[in-house]
Amino acid sequence: MRIGIIIETKEYEKAWNAMRLAVTAKKRGHEVKVFLMGEGVVIENIADEHFDISSQIKAFHEAGGKILACGTCLQSRNLDGTAACPISTMNDCVDMVEWADKVITL
Repeated sequence: MRIGIIIETKEYEKAWNAMRLAVTAKKRGHEVKVFLMGEGVVIENIADEHFDISSQIKAFHEAGGKILACGTCLQSRNLDGTAACPISTMNDCVDMVEWADKVITL
């Protein structure tokens, strides 16, 4: 199955669970893409002692997952894309939605 996950939150536990879902789906053989939007574009930069989001992002990339980040949302926060989360557009988000069999938004 092809799964698209849109993350719009910077809440530690929700973002951590979203990335855990992405990692687990990849490990079970699904194709998974993640699109960061709104305040979700900052999840790569947040840290919490109980919810290690950065390790889940790393595990997702190691499993072959792809993360895209909304360029407009990054720019409004004076952030740049990174190697792990390159700048993308709404067209990329629409492409992911059209590609996916299921889309989950958190």
